[in-house]
Amino acid sequence: MDEINQLLGNIQRVRSESLCSDATQSTGSKLVLRHRLNQLLTCVDDLDTKDELREKVVKTLDNAFLIFGKRANTPKKGRFRLQMVTWNVATADPPDDVTLLLHLNSPKSPDLYVIGLQEVYSGPLRFVSDVVFNDPWSHLFMSILAPRNYVKVSSIRMQGLLLLFFSKLQHVPFISNIQATYTRTGIFGYWGNKGGVSIRLSFYGHMLCFLNCHLAAHMKYATERVDEFEYIMDTQTFACKKTPRIADHNLVFWFGDLNFRIQDHGMHFVRTCINNQTYNLLWSKDQLIMMKKKEQKLQEFEEGPLDFQPTYKFDLNSDTYDSSGKKRKPAWTDRILWRLRPKDLTSDKQDDNSEVVKKVKELEEDEEYPLRIRQDLYTSNMEFSISDHKPVIGIFTLELRKMNETPLVHLQAEGEWSADIDAMVLYSPLQPFPSSTWDWIGLYKVGFSSLTDYITYTWVKDDEVAFNEEVIQVYVSKEEIPVQGGECVLCYYSNTLRGIIGISEPFKVHESKVANEEGLLHDQINRLDQIVAS
Repeated sequence: MDEINQLLGNIQRVRSESLCSDATQSTGSKLVLRHRLNQLLTCVDDLDTKDELREKVVKTLDNAFLIFGKRANTPKKGRFRLQMVTWNVATADPPDDVTLLLHLNSPKSPDLYVIGLQEVYSGPLRFVSDVVFNDPWSHLFMSILAPRNYVKVSSIRMQGLLLLFFSKLQHVPFISNIQATYTRTGIFGYWGNKGGVSIRLSFYGHMLCFLNCHLAAHMKYATERVDEFEYIMDTQTFACKKTPRIADHNLVFWFGDLNFRIQDHGMHFVRTCINNQTYNLLWSKDQLIMMKKKEQKLQEFEEGPLDFQPTYKFDLNSDTYDSSGKKRKPAWTDRILWRLRPKDLTSDKQDDNSEVVKKVKELEEDEEYPLRIRQDLYTSNMEFSISDHKPVIGIFTLELRKMNETPLVHLQAEGEWSADIDAMVLYSPLQPFPSSTWDWIGLYKVGFSSLTDYITYTWVKDDEVAFNEEVIQVYVSKEEIPVQGGECVLCYYSNTLRGIIGISEPFKVHESKVANEEGLLHDQINRLDQIVAS
């Protein structure tokens, strides 16, 4: 058995060495491995066929070779940068410049942006207009991020709660099963001024969920805040068999104005700690940290150290904490936490605790849970003063294996496109996927800002004109093509997978020659052309 332990140890070392060694070292490692394998064969030959130890050896080797075989066929891990923002904006209109908020001048640009806002102005007239058009905050972020090649993949609004998910265009075909929902907890559960909004999705095959909350206010309601959080976690559901609840996802982010306060300490002590930047002296009386010690669901969530100023409550348009008659005590009300799905520990109860079994278990866990997370930054941003809260920013690195490395569909525009002639789209499935009569192909302007920002679309099944085993042709009427033309892309939207699963290379839609010859005036251009012209 010691020989087998040594074998597995050498195999593990060979794997780690091969990642950083040159060809000579690799050759030497292979020779060591072959030598150990020969020793193992000798040991196996000496074992009695009826010996119980032989059965354990065979079972252990079967498991080991199964794991190594799987690892040989699994794709390499990818690293993705995620930037999260939470901000209670206190009904204020957005500032003119959010460069610092989004770290737009950073040398490392995020792959994903997740922005959660609370207390977005939701007066009756504004709220109705925001339903029809994009609210000012969404419009601002879309207009800034779209030229940088980001697309708003999903959003959800519940009165003052707003959650936005942006992705670099290159990742969009690998984001699917997008769903969003909300839960009210304000005024007996009927009013949406408090509660949670969430977006869940599959990112390269890994199930992620983002939950933006605004919980009950005031010092004395810490227990009520935990109750609201647990109610949201328990009641929010999604139309997804594998992950019907928030806790079923591989990775969950919980953030927002969680409203937990600093209790017991007096105002003078709190402000002295802030002025001296000895924030750690306040952590033991932070209500969220205190509640985590006795609430199991909270214990599953992690949070970085609070090494920044408390973000509440400030006088408007200043960096001065509340100077009103109420003089509210500063607090870290605005937080970002995360939770990796706990591993199944039942297998650890087995009696066999040999080093071989432990190594195999480690490899199995790495195979089953290939998602890792690291927090690179957790801070507040003091430059913004339009609200009584300061925004909080969290930057993370996600390391995961891509379950899919090629889009499910390849798309291309066939021939020359203009409003003078009907056009043709060619697409070919690169992998099997559940197609639907509700699938459609959209024509988008290059630099489009959201999935709903299409110029026009065509139903895949209704407008299919020809197909064979490899390529399918779909017809697009010239009446739907913009007269003024422009640089465009085609996107295939899968209704079953709830997302775009293929994007074409950019191509040029030519200006209509017929329209030019007939002297078409700008005010006669149809609505679709106005979108492109803008």
